[in-house]
Amino acid sequence: MPKEFVGKGRIVTATTDSDLCLVDSSGWIEYLGDGPKADAFGWYLDRSLQLLVPAIVVYEVHKKLLITNNEFALQRFISHAFRSIQVSLDFELAAASAKASVEHRLAMADAMIYAIAQNYGAQLITADPDFRGLPGVIVL
Repeated sequence: MPKEFVGKGRIVTATTDSDLCLVDSSGWIEYLGDGPKADAFGWYLDRSLQLLVPAIVVYEVHKKLLITNNEFALQRFISHAFRSIQVSLDFELAAASAKASVEHRLAMADAMIYAIAQNYGAQLITADPDFRGLPGVIVL
């Protein structure tokens, strides 16, 4: 059973040994919107050569920025995402996502994000408490 380490403002559960990280949509929105956790997410997002950006994250962040009509933030996101490692959802990742959804009771998008992070051995960085307690996840 993974151990949780509760610190000031973040919960870390069994970090990975990889230099790769995946910041989920909540982190991108926080960062691009200059939210209270923007600096914490910025530390991970500024490591763009080691950053995974799944297609589902592109969808969620792009949609949010279109709704809020924030063209500047959208262009920042697109520029940043193109300099990162882009990940498409293929058959194997879709199957792994379904398994993660059932095993960890995750919604579809969260399951896809988690399965991709696990498949690549990447650390998942999020503000979403639905990921709390899962191996390889940092909840800020």
